[in-house]
Amino acid sequence: MSPDETKRVETYLKNKVNPNLRFMQRDKTDDSLEVYLGDEFVALLFKIEEEGETSYQFQMTILKEDLDM
Repeated sequence: MSPDETKRVETYLKNKVNPNLRFMQRDKTDDSLEVYLGDEFVALLFKIEEEGETSYQFQMTILKEDLDM
């Protein structure tokens, strides 16, 4: 993702989800970002380009063990 594209998606998600989210480039790939809340990794953000359209997928995995906190 370009820096401008990253900033636009970051601004959107901070407004919609949580202003404390942080986004980090991933090693060896430029189609996704790591998403952190504070120091904790919480999700991946993927750029999807299909049939001439662009979308972004926020993928958050919740482990069963985390629900028992």
